[in-house]
Amino acid sequence: MVPGAKERPVQEFLNALLFRPLAHLVVLLLLRTPVRPHHLVLFHTGLVLGAAWLLLRGEDLGAALLLQLKTVLDNADGQLARLRGEVTEFGRYLDTGMDFLGNLALFLALGLRTGFLEKALLAFLVFTLVQSYDFNLERLYRLSRGLPLPEGPRDPETPWLRLFRGLYALLFAPQDRAIVALERFLQGRLRLDPSRFWDEGALAGVVNLGLTTQLFFLGVFLLFHEPGAYLTFVLLQAVYLGLWYLWRIARSIPSPR
Repeated sequence: MVPGAKERPVQEFLNALLFRPLAHLVVLLLLRTPVRPHHLVLFHTGLVLGAAWLLLRGEDLGAALLLQLKTVLDNADGQLARLRGEVTEFGRYLDTGMDFLGNLALFLALGLRTGFLEKALLAFLVFTLVQSYDFNLERLYRLSRGLPLPEGPRDPETPWLRLFRGLYALLFAPQDRAIVALERFLQGRLRLDPSRFWDEGALAGVVNLGLTTQLFFLGVFLLFHEPGAYLTFVLLQAVYLGLWYLWRIARSIPSPR
């Protein structure tokens, strides 16, 4: 485990293998500097907005490289916060809000670049849904086992905290509630074994479609100058989610006695 890395029941493969170790090298350079975690968040948001601009201009190699650098720094901000004891409520909401902004800019650029704006917006919805499943299934995994949720300290109220908390409540909280309600409804109605329905296998089905993996594959598609193919790749994840759900249900049905 890389020092300062976020502890998770199941790790995203590319994060564990490549991006977290690279991020730790950055953290070692920044540890004794005045750079704060939120500075990194704002900087890597600028990188992804720059990548969106380059993508729109057809400069695919530059966009692909900026996206991978963004992922390294996205990992570094959390590591830096944990190693310094600077994990804050504001930082969590800021990171989520800035990721949403950057992801939206990327998909708008993809839509404008390919001429399929509706397809890009639909892909953005699927992309966001996959990220939400990744977040909520880990919480259900922990709750079903009586494990503590990874909640940080509460910050004093500030206008910026209220703004980003409000953005989360508007953009993500309804989706979170819907996913949790569906999960609990299926588990209760079908009497599924919670230790199987919310186990490491279920988590692995979405954790490796996390933001790191998504941006890595976007970079790969851009290296081949195929931004439209990436949109298809994301839309196919909706089919995958349906099959993944059926697999989870089938493996969680209690055996007849």
